Amino acid sequence: MELLIKMKNLIRNSVYRSYRTQLLINNEWVNAATHKTFPTLDPSNEQKIADVQRAGDEDLDKAVMAAKQAFEHGPWRRTTARERGQMLYKLADLIEANADELAKLETLDNGKPISDSKNVDVPLTASTYRYYAGLADKVQGKTIPIDGPFFCYSRYEPIGVVGQIIPWNFPLALQSWKLGPALAAGNTVVMKPAEQTPLSALKVGELIVEAGFPPGVVNLLPGFGDVGAALSIHPEVDKIAFTGSTEVGKLIAKNSGERNLKRVTLELGGKSPNIILDDADVDQAIKQSQIGLYFNQGQCCIAGSRLFVHERIYDAFVEKSVECSRSRKLGDPFDEATQQGPQVDKTQFDRIMSYIEKGKAEGAKLCTGGVRWGNKGYYIEPTVFSDVTDEMTIAKEEIFGPVMSIMKFKDMDEVIKRANATHYGLGAGVVTKDLEKALHLVNALRVGTVYVNCYDVLQCNTPFGGYKDSGVGKELGEDAIYSYLESKTVIMKKDKMTLP
Repeated sequence: MELLIKMKNLIRNSVYRSYRTQLLINNEWVNAATHKTFPTLDPSNEQKIADVQRAGDEDLDKAVMAAKQAFEHGPWRRTTARERGQMLYKLADLIEANADELAKLETLDNGKPISDSKNVDVPLTASTYRYYAGLADKVQGKTIPIDGPFFCYSRYEPIGVVGQIIPWNFPLALQSWKLGPALAAGNTVVMKPAEQTPLSALKVGELIVEAGFPPGVVNLLPGFGDVGAALSIHPEVDKIAFTGSTEVGKLIAKNSGERNLKRVTLELGGKSPNIILDDADVDQAIKQSQIGLYFNQGQCCIAGSRLFVHERIYDAFVEKSVECSRSRKLGDPFDEATQQGPQVDKTQFDRIMSYIEKGKAEGAKLCTGGVRWGNKGYYIEPTVFSDVTDEMTIAKEEIFGPVMSIMKFKDMDEVIKRANATHYGLGAGVVTKDLEKALHLVNALRVGTVYVNCYDVLQCNTPFGGYKDSGVGKELGEDAIYSYLESKTVIMKKDKMTLP
């Protein structure tokens, strides 16, 4: 066994000798001005993968100035929408050509199962770039009939220099959700990848240069929250796009109005209700709820973490949920058979474990899990609580881990009221055979996405975003590209115009 582990580590380390650990500024790979670094760890064994350059204020200023120069004076300003699309198509091709390495980097740095990295994250990333490549030259203004001898039309223009901050739970995919529409619209970007997972984002930076994007168009600054905070108040940044917690999102929104009135897009937290009606097929409901809660180790903003189950099927549902949760395969994320890997780091591990303790202390019934799995790595056994009530901490706060809270309800009016009784509004799930009931719930739930008899179906052409404290604006779909554009109205007096 020890020899097998050594061989696995040798193979794993040999694959990643070419990963980038520097900052990307103006298409050049450079060290941080302070020469400070930070370690990025393999969460499956807690060992250091590499030391990564840590960006600071001086690096941020250089990156923003490079982005501003590229936007105002560089060749990027003169590219047509079709040419931008061609570069994004090239990037998508390179993503697919490097799919194996990107998937392995994602699993190494994040800890997610390699099967998810290969079959979900990398394909979604490539398809997102390809979608916005095709959309780049489809953005159109309008001719507007107005009174008087005037000709009026509208046009869309890029906002300018965009600051983007992405999280660690889907590093590759969420990088594409940000870069795809921003670049298709003609903006330039300064991006801060999450400090926990910088490696795949930096590899994409290498592919961006290879795809032919001009200097300054995309700049990548791995670092900590101080870089994100500085980015949000930088006077030369015209827009901030952030994905992360609601608490940090509120700070970003506040900071973004401090120096100039930045445009802001925020994709934030959730505590999504997943409603299982009494006519549901229990086996289908179990499958749907397992995906909705455990996907990506529970580290998913739209996770169906408040499970409302009708009282008639409640006991059977709890019993089968416990059985299925216990059968999930935890282990080496590079093993194709592994269903659940480690949490991303010790901070997240400790946070989840503290919520489990709160659940027990407040009277929820721990049916299975709730403990560390193994003696190395940040693994937590799939955890199921039953007899959860709405006022319990685990029913109100975002845990971001493999912790299922199952609650009982009696009728539709009750569950709608309880489901909406939260300051979040990102998503929801419904399992039923009754179309009328499904549509009634869809219309009544105050959330941005409702999954009916499915969960975590993510497509690049479907808008994604939340109500209330779950965010401002949308990711993906046509909605996203318009959040990176300004609308300009032009009015001309016709009788004063002559043709050349």
